[in-house]
Amino acid sequence: MIIDSPYDSVEIPSSPLTPLVLRHEKTLANHPALIDGLTGDVTTYGDLAVLIRKVANGFMHHGMKKGDVIAIYAPNSPDYVIAFHGITFIGAVVTTINPMYTPAELRRQLEHSSASMLITVPALLDSALEAVSNLPENSGLHSNRDSVVVFGDSESHSSPGFDDLKEFGELAQQVAVDPDNDLLALPYSSGTTGLSKGVMITHANMVANICQFEGVQNFSPTTEDDRLIAVLPFFHIYGMMIFMSSAIYRGATVVTMPRFDLEQFLGILQDQKITRAYVAPPIVVALAKHPMVDDYDLSSVKLIFSGAAPLGAGLMKTVEQRIGCKVVQGYGLTETSPVTNVGPDAEGKRKPDSIGPPICNTQMKVIDLETGEDLEKENTGEVCIRGPQVMKGYLNNPDATNDCIDEQRWFHTGDIGYADEDGYFYIVDRVKELIKYKGYQVAPAELEALLLTHPAIADAAVIGVPDEAAGELPKAFVVTKQEATAEEVQSFVAKQVAPYKKIRLVEFIESIPKAPSGKILRRLLRDQ
Repeated sequence: MIIDSPYDSVEIPSSPLTPLVLRHEKTLANHPALIDGLTGDVTTYGDLAVLIRKVANGFMHHGMKKGDVIAIYAPNSPDYVIAFHGITFIGAVVTTINPMYTPAELRRQLEHSSASMLITVPALLDSALEAVSNLPENSGLHSNRDSVVVFGDSESHSSPGFDDLKEFGELAQQVAVDPDNDLLALPYSSGTTGLSKGVMITHANMVANICQFEGVQNFSPTTEDDRLIAVLPFFHIYGMMIFMSSAIYRGATVVTMPRFDLEQFLGILQDQKITRAYVAPPIVVALAKHPMVDDYDLSSVKLIFSGAAPLGAGLMKTVEQRIGCKVVQGYGLTETSPVTNVGPDAEGKRKPDSIGPPICNTQMKVIDLETGEDLEKENTGEVCIRGPQVMKGYLNNPDATNDCIDEQRWFHTGDIGYADEDGYFYIVDRVKELIKYKGYQVAPAELEALLLTHPAIADAAVIGVPDEAAGELPKAFVVTKQEATAEEVQSFVAKQVAPYKKIRLVEFIESIPKAPSGKILRRLLRDQ
């Protein structure tokens, strides 16, 4: 059966993202929009709007135009937000890239997305230039140092820095876009299976999710009194929507962190008097268990919102009692821009193990894994979602798009769950092969392909195994054709992937269980 949102529908304007997000540039002109959590530097709402329009003009003077793809390969910073919206203001498309990516991983995304410019930081410049130099010669970025722009200072790079883009005059207005069809962002996701795919997020998708999320945040809507800590990475759809879009749209102050460090995180919570922390479960685990937490005054924190991976009710309760705030969890996917469910925090409506009911303007259902037929409440099957936040599709991959979005525009999540009698949803397993390590997506197919290049490995399969701190750990089952140790296998992979993709466990077996079609039977490995 189809389960509608219990919340009132919200009106979703037909608008490009950035002009909507900048609606407070005059009313909150002197109010902090962004604070660098490490330096304390403040960017006001008035300054933010001016800088975005200047940088947008700078991009155009460097040949960027509507429809071009510009990549950002950097950790969180206020400049990241300015760059993101400067790109969208000219109708270009942002492809966000994990700063932990190796040059080879970076090159693959640059090539697949057809990026025309790359923005990075000095610490990652060598990796960026290596990736660009290895692109095909017909790529607009191939060996083109002038198309690599650096945040901050870099003495070793001769092309204009990002600060130079701020010296142009303001671009008067947003370049015209069709919100329903023109792309805003191109984050990458493994979807339900396989290698990473470019997720086509339109202006309308992100604008819809901002409005939908606002419609369910009835537990103290974000205002200029709210201060959010932005530790979740901006390259991830979660950080992209919450911090770079929703929070600014709602007049909050966003305090950025380039990476998670518990001591710095706690210090910022205390010193910046953070009121809301949007995090992933590993941070909740730290808040629940680490003795350092007791050394800080966290009384300003009113709400912790956990997403990106499941969170147990026991951890939620422990953190609530220790810090004295409310803890809720939600659910979403890169393909849904991302939020689809939010757990209510009101007493009498709380169900800690649940991801909550569908948010505004969203329908959900559960279907039978074998027949595809709709199931009634309390029956377990694949969770499907329909709403204005569902992506346009996967870039240059119509087959993968058609595999997950049906003719009625239902998005098939690949997650197994059920709805209870009150319409609250629970996620209990995963059809898809994706591994979630500390909220990061790890595609087994990518690691398997890499393992098979090792001269001692005849066959391999990778699954996620439960871990309280990380969510899941990538584990490799390996069939060898000559002697090899677990340490050798792990080291071989670690040298070629981002740290979160490392193989954490290795088990040597006689053969990999497979179906007649050749598909790896991962469930048998998990059961084993």
